[in-house]
Amino acid sequence: MWHDVKMMNNIANALFGLVLLVLIASGVWWVIQRPMFTLSTIKVVGVTPQALRHVNVVTIKNSALPKIRGNFFTANLDAVRGAFESVPWVRKASVQREWPNKLTVTLDEHVALGTWGDDGRLISVAGDVFTANLAEAEDDTDLIAFSGPDGSEKEVLTQYLAFKEWFGRVNLTPDSVTYSPRYAWSVNLNNGMRVELGRIQDGSTLKSRVDKLMMIYPKLVANAQDSIESVDMRYPNGLAMRYAHPQGSKKQTKAIGKT
Repeated sequence: MWHDVKMMNNIANALFGLVLLVLIASGVWWVIQRPMFTLSTIKVVGVTPQALRHVNVVTIKNSALPKIRGNFFTANLDAVRGAFESVPWVRKASVQREWPNKLTVTLDEHVALGTWGDDGRLISVAGDVFTANLAEAEDDTDLIAFSGPDGSEKEVLTQYLAFKEWFGRVNLTPDSVTYSPRYAWSVNLNNGMRVELGRIQDGSTLKSRVDKLMMIYPKLVANAQDSIESVDMRYPNGLAMRYAHPQGSKKQTKAIGKT
């Protein structure tokens, strides 16, 4: 072996290459650890001008910054993104490096539409359920009360938008939408009336029941001596109404036949 000049040259070249790689790696490591690359600025902006209404400096300092590790080169951008997405009200974050010691974080905030369930969570206009300060959301808008089985958030939101359009024909809007564990729908409207719509039998079930109510609703209101508390549209050939009577008197239920 030691008399094989060609093999000796190959071994020497391999060792030289290995030493060179170690020296280069050490040099690169030394360079990227220089103080000039220590993160000195983390700039936070909204996806659009003035888009950040709820995310503030204090929240970011308390929730996101303590989770960030490394410098300009070594900071894990996925980890940084995750740290900011853990901040209340943040829907999505994207992170970019800016030479030589800066990160720019662009945040997309949730826009609350209503509450979800009974545990204080919120649902956004995109159908995302999130946890944030309920009082802050109530300062922004009148919250709709939503509830439904786990995983049904986007389905409930889609159905709410349909209800809003259908009931809007008589200037009513939903205050709450409930999708029960048994997959039955009910709506509370802004006039205090509750509408029971039941389970979906086919793609047109809910709309046909709402359409039937909308056709006779003006007549029901005109003939009612008291305000209507609830309407049950689950009957195949009619509906049932409950009137709200003055305090101290009993409520009255009235069934109406085929419409």
